[in-house]
Amino acid sequence: MAVMEFANVSFRYPTSKEQVLKEVSFQVQKGEFIVLCGASGSGKTTLLKHMIKSQIPIGIGSGSMYFAGADIETMDDRVAASQIAYVGQDPEHNMVTDYVWQELAFGLESLGMSVPQMRRRTAEMAEYFGLESLFRKRTAALSGGQKQRAAVARALITNPQIILADEPTGALDSKSTDQLLELFSKINGRGQTILMVTHSTKAASKAGRVLFIKDGEVFHQIYKASMTDEEMYTKISDTLTVLATGGESLE
Repeated sequence: MAVMEFANVSFRYPTSKEQVLKEVSFQVQKGEFIVLCGASGSGKTTLLKHMIKSQIPIGIGSGSMYFAGADIETMDDRVAASQIAYVGQDPEHNMVTDYVWQELAFGLESLGMSVPQMRRRTAEMAEYFGLESLFRKRTAALSGGQKQRAAVARALITNPQIILADEPTGALDSKSTDQLLELFSKINGRGQTILMVTHSTKAASKAGRVLFIKDGEVFHQIYKASMTDEEMYTKISDTLTVLATGGESLE
């Protein structure tokens, strides 16, 4: 069974006659690292937000979205929050508490954990993500890269089935970007399913599959298979060139 499935999803905002999404269908299998690529306004972020119960856009839509076989719109909010994790673009907005240890513990109470269990879990995640020295620091004092790392740690602490990431490297410098991409590759290597939106060809080249969204539709996809990051980068760049020049197909 797919972790996530989009079945003929169409959508438009109330103030527009144009469809943002046009009968989009694809599945995300367990353990996949998938990237959605496309120009601004192509619909990729709107598509991602359809799977986040707190951010489902208001508009006119059709089709179905499933998580582990269940309709996302009928899922219990607490189950959805613990199993579908989200990391946004802005490090500042990703922080929801005052201290790093609070950030990691955020959401664990809803799982019914005891205080000792929560302490053990937050300590494990701090060690895994290299946040031990920052554990007692205020989140406001962290760098952008540190905030994103803490946000990913917070997202993973409930053992979610999937992480949804919307341009997570968009506000980072090159060094922090490299570190975050290495982190995503590491957790995916341990079986974590990731669905990420990005404009970055470099970020997309780390994924196992890239879906290209054009005018609200899936235009093309590339499987990495045995390609190196460099080879994947070239394939993605070539496809983006076709998209930018108005190409209609890509074999």
